[in-house]
Parts: sequence; C-alpha cells; structure tokens
Amino acid sequence: MTLDFAPFLPWPYLAALILAAVALAALGLWRRVRGAWLRTAALAAFCLAIANPSVFQEEREPLSTIVAIVVDRSQSQENDGRREQTDRALADLKDRLSRFPQIETRVVEAADSAETEAPSTKLFGALATALADVPPARVGGAVFITDGQIHDVPDVNQKLGFDAPVHGLITGKPNEFDRRIEIVSAPRFGIVGEQQKMTFRVVDDGAAPGSGAEVTIRLNGNEIATEHAEPGTDVPFSFTVPRGGNNILEFAVNPLAGEVTEVNNRAVHVLDGIRENLRVLLVSGEPHAGERAWRNLLKSDAAVDLVHFTILRPPEKQDGTPINELSLIAFPTRELFVDKISEFDLIIFDRYQHRGVLPILYYDNIAQYVQNGGALLIAAGPEHAGDDSIAATPLSAVLPATPTGVMNEKAYFPRLSEEGKKHPVTRGLEGASSEPPSWGRWFRTVDVDRPLGQTVMEAADGKPLLVLNRVGKGRVAMLLSDQGWLWARGFEGGGPHVSLYRRTAHWLMQEPALEEEALTARASGRTLEITRQTIEGDPGQATLTYPSGRTDEITLTEREPGLYKAEVKTTETGLFEVANDELTTLVHVGNVDAPEFKAAISTEEKLRPWAEKTKGLVRRLADADGPVDLPSILPVRGAVRVADDERLSLRMTDETVLKGINSLSLFGGLFGLAALLFLISSTWYREGR
Repeated sequence: MTLDFAPFLPWPYLAALILAAVALAALGLWRRVRGAWLRTAALAAFCLAIANPSVFQEEREPLSTIVAIVVDRSQSQENDGRREQTDRALADLKDRLSRFPQIETRVVEAADSAETEAPSTKLFGALATALADVPPARVGGAVFITDGQIHDVPDVNQKLGFDAPVHGLITGKPNEFDRRIEIVSAPRFGIVGEQQKMTFRVVDDGAAPGSGAEVTIRLNGNEIATEHAEPGTDVPFSFTVPRGGNNILEFAVNPLAGEVTEVNNRAVHVLDGIRENLRVLLVSGEPHAGERAWRNLLKSDAAVDLVHFTILRPPEKQDGTPINELSLIAFPTRELFVDKISEFDLIIFDRYQHRGVLPILYYDNIAQYVQNGGALLIAAGPEHAGDDSIAATPLSAVLPATPTGVMNEKAYFPRLSEEGKKHPVTRGLEGASSEPPSWGRWFRTVDVDRPLGQTVMEAADGKPLLVLNRVGKGRVAMLLSDQGWLWARGFEGGGPHVSLYRRTAHWLMQEPALEEEALTARASGRTLEITRQTIEGDPGQATLTYPSGRTDEITLTEREPGLYKAEVKTTETGLFEVANDELTTLVHVGNVDAPEFKAAISTEEKLRPWAEKTKGLVRRLADADGPVDLPSILPVRGAVRVADDERLSLRMTDETVLKGINSLSLFGGLFGLAALLFLISSTWYREGR
C-alpha cells in the first residue's frame, strides 16, 4: 500500500498556501484565540483537500519457479539399458515435481548435435536455449539425466546465467569399462602400388581387465593383416594401395567380455588411390584413319604416359634401301614386351597383325602379362580376319573371341546389347536411348565365333562389336571394328567415341566405379545413399547394419538399367555395414573423430564441479545390484547455501506479477466535502457561542 498526491494547484502555489495556513494557525494558537484548534484543523483539511492525497494498493500474484530437466538422448544413451533408466527417472522426477504447485517443469531433450558437426552431446547449450526467455530469478535449478559424457561443460569459473543448484542423475552402472580403437594418423591420398604408413591405437577405458588386443585389418573387404596391440600404445602399420579411387581400411579389435558397447570396436579410414601417370602402350600395325582417334584420346589425358609405335616398314619389305639411310627407328620389342612389360597398365593393339615384328614367344609373354593382372585391348580391323591375325598366335589363350575369317561389310548403327544397357562401360551412352541410336553409322566388323565374357555392343544382325572379358587377374577387351574414327570425324553427326574409348580403357585398368557387380555407399549428412551395380537382374534387398547393432532390410529401386539405389535417413552416427548377395561395403556417417564415440563409459566427474559449486547433487540411477530410488525434492526459500547429499535442493523464487491496482482518494468526493464543511461549521459554532 502506498500514499500519493495529485494536487489541484502546482506545488509552488500549494506550498505558499500551506505556509500561510501554518502562519495563521500558529498566530492563533500563540495568542490563544478562541477556536484556534478548530481553525487549525479546518485549514489543514483545506490544504489536504487541495493536495488531493490518494492511497494505492497493488494486487500481485506469485510466479512459478522454473525447474529445467535436461534429458540426454545422444547415441551413447543407447548402451547397456541407459535409455530405460533415463525414461524411468524422467517419469519419476516429473511426478514428484508435479506435487509442488509453485514449480513449473521445463523438459529439454537433447540429441546428437547437428549433422554438419561432429556428433557430440551438448546439454549445456540445450539448457541455455531452453531458459533463454526465463528471468534468472525464476530459475529454481537444473537436473541433468545423462550418462555424464557431456561435451560442452563450461569452465566452473564461468557463469551459467542463473544462481540455482545444478544436479546430475547418472545413467549406467559403476565400474563400467569399454574398449575402443581409433586411428591416430593416416594419409588421405596414396599412389597406387606404393606403400603407405598409418598409426592406430587401442584404448581401454575404465576398469578394463589388462590384456593385449588383436586387431584384424581389412582392405576393401579383404583381410590383409592381424596385429597385436597393447592398449594405450600407438601401433604403426604399412600397406600397399591396391587400386585407384576409394580404398576402405577397416580396423576391428577383439571385444572384452562385459564391455559397455562393441560399436566403437571398429574404425574405418577411406583413402583415395591415385594412379601415378598411367602407362599405356599403343601399337598400331599400320597407318590408318582411326589411328589418330586413339592417340588423341590418350594424349589428352594428363594422367596418361603414352608410348605409341606405328609399324611403317615391316621386316619382309625389301626395297634395297640400306639400313643406315632409313629415318625410321627399330621397334624395341624386347625392351617393351620382356624387360618393361609389367610397367604398363594397358597394352593396345590397333589393327596389328603378326608379320614377324614380334617373335612368337613374345605373344605368350603378353598372355602371361594379362593372366597376372594386366590389361589388353584389341582394336581389330580387316587384318584380324586374315591369315596373319594375332588370334593365330599364343595370344589366343586370353582373347575372348576367335575370328571366322569373314568381314561383315554392311552399314549399321552400333547398338547396345541387353547386357550393354546394364554394363557401366556402355550404360547411358549419349544417344543410345533412341531407336535408331542418335549417332552415325559404321560399315564393317570382324565376324567372330560365339565370344566369352560380355558382349556390350552389337553390329548388324546382332553380331558382336565390343566384347569384354576377365582372364585370370587381368582383363581383355575386343573392339571388332576399326571405324570408331567416323564418330570422331563427325560423320552423320558423330557419336560418343570419347566416352566409349575412355570407359573401356578405365574398365580394363580396373576402375572401381566401372565394376559390373559393385556395392557402394556414401553419406551425405545424415542420409545414407546405397548404390548397387549389376548385370544379373534385380539384386533383391540390401541388409543395413547400424552402429547400434540393429539391422534393416532396405529395398533397392532401379534408377537405370543395371543401377539400383536407395536412400536411408538415420539418426545414428558411426560405422554402417551394407550387404547384398556376397558383396559388402562400409560407410561412416558423421565425423570419424566424433567425441560421441571417444568415450562410452558413464561418469560422474564432468558434472561434479558444477554440483559442488551450486550446492547440487550428483547421483547414479543404478548401482551394482540394480536401480536405486530417486532423491527426494527439497524446496528452499532464498539462496541454497548448504548441499544436501540425499535431496535435490531447488531455490524457490519470490518473483510476483502485477495483476491490478486499487486507489482511494482520501479527500475526494462527498467524504472530503463533508469533512471540510464539518470543521468549518464547528469553527463557526465555536465562535458563535
């Protein structure tokens, strides 16, 4: 209740009037004039009436005390029954707080951080966001329900923005232990065929039983080594990069009996293999129109070192010109096909025929080169159907097709076969989708017997045009026409000769992206993209194994012939495994060095400094024997000065909200007029006696 004045005259005039009234009253009292006290009372009432005093009374309603419950919903809470402990504690705590009408509960559920960041548990950030609209004086406390692995705990000397207890209810069990493996250092790129070095470490957290660890190492799904590691010690490891493109290294450490989780017992590292100047040997049997198409394509690729020879003067040519007067160089057959053959990634015979340039034994050497992992491309012309065909040499052991000796001289549009529509070498070639294809015609092919491998392109009457085959560890391709140069020259609109030649060459050199049967997966944020290439028809469902261990069957949808895809949105982060038929692949969603996977055991230590500073309580929700009762609630008026080891202390607020104001004018209306008239009348009456 407050007293206020709203005078009818300005304060200076009112002050002068009051001084005059005081002087008159004092004079009357000093002279003891009859009725002086009544005159003084009348003057005082008159001055008060002009001062217009009023009494104001506020109506206020007490505000509720805000208590924040921060619930950890991160991935580590999926371990060892922690989710059930969290749900039970949350329900119990809400029920207990609901018994206090003056307490308002605000529940904040915090999952892993955003997909653009490394997965981590940021509970204090979630708390600050939830209380951003609450005055600090109304906050009664904060209760964290978590396993204690919080990654944004502020320094204890900083301010939280409110002065109230911070409590921690810790899920998990005491004396937990866990084993994990982490990659300490590793290269992102490596040259194919060269050794790379990396370092990994096995870490035993908590009271883990002291024992050595066995680490199984796989490269692109194949086991390459088993290493013994002492926990806490860096272990160096060397390996050879086997191929270009993505190479996936997987490290798996043997689990400990009774550890918290096996999710972090595997780690993956992706290394991009880079071919160092692919070496290609191109041998043209004679000058011809299509020779330059191959040469220009290979020379335009900065990553290719091209060695090109054209046979201009075969040995049987005898024109009497002395050898010392010839401007040609001798074909270095031994150097190329014996001494340095293993240094080439691809050998191309372009309209080459056996005319005594290469000894018969060298063809057998080339066949062994293919069997051991080399790549051979035959770009055949009319000579391949003749008596001097290289198909009549020991090279025939690796060739997928044998010529019949006939040339098919007929105009035709090269078309994709049914296999070719699915094969990554020819799938989606520009112009192939229309009928006839929107590219120029060719006019001849080498007729062959029924070929091995895959016939991905066909000539007139369904005759084979492009045949691909695997031989031993290597690969062979046969292009049964020498007229690809028509596309390069733009005849009848030309055609996709660059794409066709490049894909064929890269398939021969075992480019992973061009494998007929392949299963790949990549992560885009929290979306998992699964791709399955096949030429065998519908591959069926893929099995997706999550980091938590659960599995899902994923339906693959055909996007193009031979190309099946699926997208899976996931809230989990970590190492995923995808399997289909006999193919498996691994993919890591989220940052591979994420804090969420560095430690999995529950702990009280991270919240304890804040609990001690704010007089809060940190307690586990379970002991070795099972769940324990939740601490009771202790409302405290004023600041919490003493910590309670058995109860959750909450500071109750004294804040109120103004609902209304009542005012009463003391000398207003009839009451003031009556009081004034009464005093004046009393004065007259006294003087009239």
